[in-house]
Amino acid sequence: MDMRDRVNSALKQALKDKQPERLSTLRLINAAIKDRDIDARSDGNDEGVPDSEILAILGKMAKQRQESARAYEEGGRLDLAERERAEIVIIEEFLPRQLSQAEVDKAIDAAVAEIGAQSIRDMGKVMAALKAKYTGQMDFGAVGPAVKDRLSA
Repeated sequence: MDMRDRVNSALKQALKDKQPERLSTLRLINAAIKDRDIDARSDGNDEGVPDSEILAILGKMAKQRQESARAYEEGGRLDLAERERAEIVIIEEFLPRQLSQAEVDKAIDAAVAEIGAQSIRDMGKVMAALKAKYTGQMDFGAVGPAVKDRLSA
């Protein structure tokens, strides 16, 4: 079952079970996917976005909510922070398991070896290889500096 079908079946189930918070979050996910589909159609892709891009959308949505929850906590709005965290839990149901730091380090080493990266100039190639293989499984904002350190050493 592809990601789009998983989201739609979860949405239907939330409707049946009368879960308004879950339903709201799933509708936001669906809307984000449809927005990206529309963008893809304007670029000549009539099939819609692939699962890898849907994973990237979900990862971005989860990260946005984490930042919002942090901002709400700092502002003393714990009720809103809690709502953001509830949405994160629902979004993460569709994301693959996040890699541990040891697994991320091993993936970086494998990508560097596979590409034969020698210097910081190869960082883009290494990051592209990691994104192709591990979308949704690692935080690329944190991986970038690790790759840079690895190539600088």
